[in-house]
Amino acid sequence: MTLEYSFVIPVYNRPDEVRELLESMLQLQFSRDYEIVIVEDGSSITSQEIVEEFQEQLNISYYFKPNSGPGDSRNFGMKKAKGNFCLILDSDVLLPQNYLQEVDKFLQQNYCDCFGGPDASHPSFSNTQKAIDYTMTSFFTTGGIRGKKSSVNDFQPRSFNMGISQKAFEASGGFGQIHPGEDPDLSLRLKKLGFKLCLIPNAVVFHKRRIDWSKFYTQVKKFGLVRPILNKWHPGSAKITYWFPAVFTFGLLFAVLLLKLGFWWLFLLYVLYFMLIATHASIKNKSLGIGLLAVYAALVQFFGYGYGFIRSVWYIQILKQDPELKFPNLFFKNV
Repeated sequence: MTLEYSFVIPVYNRPDEVRELLESMLQLQFSRDYEIVIVEDGSSITSQEIVEEFQEQLNISYYFKPNSGPGDSRNFGMKKAKGNFCLILDSDVLLPQNYLQEVDKFLQQNYCDCFGGPDASHPSFSNTQKAIDYTMTSFFTTGGIRGKKSSVNDFQPRSFNMGISQKAFEASGGFGQIHPGEDPDLSLRLKKLGFKLCLIPNAVVFHKRRIDWSKFYTQVKKFGLVRPILNKWHPGSAKITYWFPAVFTFGLLFAVLLLKLGFWWLFLLYVLYFMLIATHASIKNKSLGIGLLAVYAALVQFFGYGYGFIRSVWYIQILKQDPELKFPNLFFKNV
């Protein structure tokens, strides 16, 4: 089966990121032609001039549309794409030279209609970005769910590094209007339709994560808010592990209370856990500073996600409120 690839990249006010991504695409080692579809989602600072600089070197199409969110912009791009397989990226990623080779080799041997790939930090990223990348990908914080090989046949791709066949896109209608959460929602709908989803362990992207600590907290809180909504939409998709950040947070608060009362054993367990994160992150990144930042990132991640998750469980699953009315900032409307 010959696969014709179309990269689909939504962008919003990020011309510098587009330049870095396209520069990395110039280095791709792949023998067949591919196209790049850039979808400008109503930006006030556009990437058009950047795209024009690369049009003689890369096969790029550029479209400007009113702002309607990343999910709708990806759908727009896939409708414009000429390939039979779309590779969806966020604008804040960089591609290693072998990215397309790894994707094509895997799909030729083990075809699936939707795939995801792991993310990693690039040496050029800041210490904060590396620390956040660690907590979002490490076995000790998320179970390594974004990239462990045991997830190859049970994986919900994420839209910063995701591939989907045109057949699967047309059957599903693509991404919905929830954000974040549009990617696991699409994955769960594709499974219900009988499409095969998979993880390609070697299809790695370098994910910059354009966030500071405040934005990181807001992001993970939204992740927590979204999950009970998805569980309601897709009965049977809930997992006990989704409760871990909330249990961790309440446990830490309880441990501090016990410490004040003279009982130190529970707090000691948390200290040992944070020492494990600091040590592992320091060794992985060859930096004690990043290891210490990873501890702070883990705290932000667990508190933010846990708070959002419990809040959403209360309003959506217990009080049975309408998600779009209760959390309107999680939904984009088509323009």
